[in-house]
Amino acid sequence: ITSKYSEFLPSARSAEELVAQVDGLSGSIELLRAGIEEQVQRDLNVAVAEFTELKQQLERDTLVLSILKKLQEFDTAMKEYNTALLEKKYVVAAQQLEKARSSLKMLESRKGFELKILKALGTELTVQTQNMLYHLGEEWQKLAVWKLPPSKESSSPESAMHSELHLCTLPSKEEEIAGLPVASVLQAFAILGELRTKLKSFGQLLLKYILKPLISYPSLQPFTEELSDVVILRFKCEKPDLDHSSPVEVFDKIKFVLEVLHKYLLNVPVEQRVEDKKECRVTLAELLGDMIWEELSDCLIQNCLVNSIPTNNSKLEQYIEVIKSTEEFEKALKNMQFLKGDMTDLLKYARNVNSHFANKKCQDVIVAARNLMTSEIHNTVKITPDSCVALPKLPDPGSGDHLNMQKTSKQLPKEIVNLENETRLSQYTFSLPTCRISSSVEKLMELAYQTLLEATGSTDQCCIQLFYSVRNIFQLFYDVVPTYHRENLQKLPQLAAIHHNNCMYIAHHLLTMGHQFQYRLTNIMCGGAATFVDLVPGFRRLGMECFLAQMRVQKGEILERLSSARNFSNMDDEENYSAANKAIRQVLHQLKRLGKVWQDVLPVNVYCKAMGTLLNTALSEIVTRIAALEDISAEDADRLYSLCRIMVEEGPQVFTPLPEEDKNKKYQEEVPVYVKKWMTFKELMIILQANLQEIVDQWADGKGPLAAEFSPAEVKSLIRALFQNTERRAAALAKIK
Repeated sequence: ITSKYSEFLPSARSAEELVAQVDGLSGSIELLRAGIEEQVQRDLNVAVAEFTELKQQLERDTLVLSILKKLQEFDTAMKEYNTALLEKKYVVAAQQLEKARSSLKMLESRKGFELKILKALGTELTVQTQNMLYHLGEEWQKLAVWKLPPSKESSSPESAMHSELHLCTLPSKEEEIAGLPVASVLQAFAILGELRTKLKSFGQLLLKYILKPLISYPSLQPFTEELSDVVILRFKCEKPDLDHSSPVEVFDKIKFVLEVLHKYLLNVPVEQRVEDKKECRVTLAELLGDMIWEELSDCLIQNCLVNSIPTNNSKLEQYIEVIKSTEEFEKALKNMQFLKGDMTDLLKYARNVNSHFANKKCQDVIVAARNLMTSEIHNTVKITPDSCVALPKLPDPGSGDHLNMQKTSKQLPKEIVNLENETRLSQYTFSLPTCRISSSVEKLMELAYQTLLEATGSTDQCCIQLFYSVRNIFQLFYDVVPTYHRENLQKLPQLAAIHHNNCMYIAHHLLTMGHQFQYRLTNIMCGGAATFVDLVPGFRRLGMECFLAQMRVQKGEILERLSSARNFSNMDDEENYSAANKAIRQVLHQLKRLGKVWQDVLPVNVYCKAMGTLLNTALSEIVTRIAALEDISAEDADRLYSLCRIMVEEGPQVFTPLPEEDKNKKYQEEVPVYVKKWMTFKELMIILQANLQEIVDQWADGKGPLAAEFSPAEVKSLIRALFQNTERRAAALAKIK
């Protein structure tokens, strides 16, 4: 053990020493590593900071360099611009301005790097741009010089004669090299973005003082006067009596003007920027056409083509010349590059002539109808069963129908065929009775028939429009006439009667108007759609309501006059009798005046019914008031009888439907037919003059004429008022039951 211990101990000590050395070495290594890391990190941070600073310095230097380059480019561009401007090289000058503007925009876009000089540069650029535009404007004014009429002058052919356009003639190639080509001025405008502005201003002047006057005033003729270095475009006046120019003439005039402009000014190509920043080559004519064509086209349509639309079918076929002229006009404009595309609104309008013809025809018809409706009603014409509207000549029935009728006749037994001819209706059975209507209404019906006749020879679409325009005429009459003439229809009995006749006259024709034309109109309307029958009840009602309203007014006046008769009581008092007599006379005067006003106006049967109704109103009121009296003395009875006799004697005289007096006697004798209370009134007169026995005899146990007109209570009331209370009166009253 001792020997092993003595052998192990040295090795253990050496191992411990070795461990101690390793620990010391490890500590040294750790210290060295820490020192190295600290030094390297410090050096690295310094290097990164230096690199960042150098990078920023490089960026600043690069930015400054780029700004200096842009400033140099701006300065170079401005110098070259000034040189080019002095040499009148306007395209180069404009390009240099655009370069300077591009450089300035680049400088202004640098955020965080603002220079005070930029504001001064921007001001300088603006000044030079305006200077450039001024010089270009001076050159433009040499190319096209306007001489315009004073602004105070109204638009007229005379003022248009003062308008002139002076165009500078284009120089030759040698002159272009030595002098100023037109293209350079226009191209410079295009580069600066001012070409459209100049052309727009030029286009508006061209429209206002040249093109529109040519369209509006047919007397103006354009012509040119060529001098050494200028061409003058002006007007001369010819044919001042024309209202509207034909489209062919207008197209030729405008084409002449545009050809002159194209030759001396507009046939110049320019480089034009489009939206995708690429440049395309276009002519000045194309640019101007884009600006003014829409307005020019509208003016041509509204002031030229609209007036040329035919008013009847016979002229519609001739309109093909206008369509061809429009096509040639547009073709010429396309050749001059004023127009592009296949078809414009102008050509579409011309080719759509059928629709425009129908619209214009319908509009003219409605306007003419409304003018007739608002004209005076009292201008009348006499309508008789023999008279008729100037009906259009319609075709005879088809031969097939005629053959069918013949075959049917042959198949029928002879005796049946003969029976057909034995009894015939009068030719006037379905005629309108004799009366007076407004001449304007007669013309209105003629207009309706002529329009329908026009429809029979028109295209399907036009036919339908014209048919419904005729329907619109009558619907317009229904709405306009009662409103427009309301005051006169309410105040004047004659006009109310004429309006009644007008409505009945229209309704009479509406019954058959559709039937007359239904097989002549387009196939679309042959199935029963071409009818006016649905309008008939409305027109009849319109006429009746107006006349009945006038009848109510007259009835009211009659009752008002009779109300001043003091109930026909105490006729022995002279004042009461005078008041009653005056009331009777006023009623008769009113009826006679109405009879004269309606004479030869209303149909005889309507006249008699109307006068009979009004006379019946007066008689009924008198009967009612006398029957209501509680006490009638003998003198009262005599005076009441005399008043009633006036009504009986003079009442029939108000029936004067015809101007010929001898023909009116028939209607005066038929008064009981039209006056319901006529016999009642006569029975009242008998009672006023009869004794008790005569009254009882007239009653005849309820079977006499008195019983037919009065009730037992009314008769008893009259007996009590007329006779004193005696046994005889009591006996008589007992028999009235």
